[in-house]
Amino acid sequence: MPAPNPPTPGLTPEPSTPDGLPLAEAASPEAGLPPTPAFSPLYQQIKTLILRSLQAGEWKPGDMIPSEFELAARFRVSQGTVRKAIDELATDNLLVRRQGKGTFVATHAEQHVQFRFLRLLPDAGTRDSQGPAERRIIECRRLRAPAEVARQLSLRTGDAVIQVRRVLAFEGTPAILEDLWLPGTPFKGLTQETLAGDMGPMYALFETAFGVRMVRAQEKLKAVAADADAASLLGIQPGHPLLSVERLAFTYNDVPMELRRGLYRTETRHYFNELS
Repeated sequence: MPAPNPPTPGLTPEPSTPDGLPLAEAASPEAGLPPTPAFSPLYQQIKTLILRSLQAGEWKPGDMIPSEFELAARFRVSQGTVRKAIDELATDNLLVRRQGKGTFVATHAEQHVQFRFLRLLPDAGTRDSQGPAERRIIECRRLRAPAEVARQLSLRTGDAVIQVRRVLAFEGTPAILEDLWLPGTPFKGLTQETLAGDMGPMYALFETAFGVRMVRAQEKLKAVAADADAASLLGIQPGHPLLSVERLAFTYNDVPMELRRGLYRTETRHYFNELS
């Protein structure tokens, strides 16, 4: 009787269920992933293993990952299983397929990714037709985290954070006032000069200069009236209606890395979100 195949590295050699489905390995707390269901398709296990390699920095933003053939050999599964795992990671905007070149770790410098978290679109025309946003950095300062900011960033009250305030304008008209809070340690060295001198997307700067990649975000929206400070910076009257958008952005491991509060003018623009 032939000897059983050795266990696949990284996959839990658990027994099959009565209907032949493999039992999945529950994601470890150290990996920071939510536990997988007891019955998980094999491609989901491969997706988890690839995600762990991304979290560990084995492949950095912009790097090409091994081919499907190489990953299939590494995990001792079929190329079809690897392909399905990669398809899901590409749908999640964590990987990017390039025809004839391979699969790469997504970066916020990518044209189709850099606007992933910007949902304000013009009522007339397209995002491209309005041109890039003009950015004015008002301040960038290091301070002790207020209690609410610390709570949302999973810090202790009084821990160091960096606060950034900026105005985004389109065609010379101020459209968005943003306040950002970033944990001080990962973003040590971030200055107003650095932000003002960088012409690319802010999240791309976070990747290249600080090794922090934002992979998902959650937002809360509500209508507010402009106070005197916001009105002055946005060129409107106090009391003018604005859309308030609060975003908490996470890197791998579901670690919160940015709290952002934006005030949006919506006279000629709207917030767009596609649900599926």
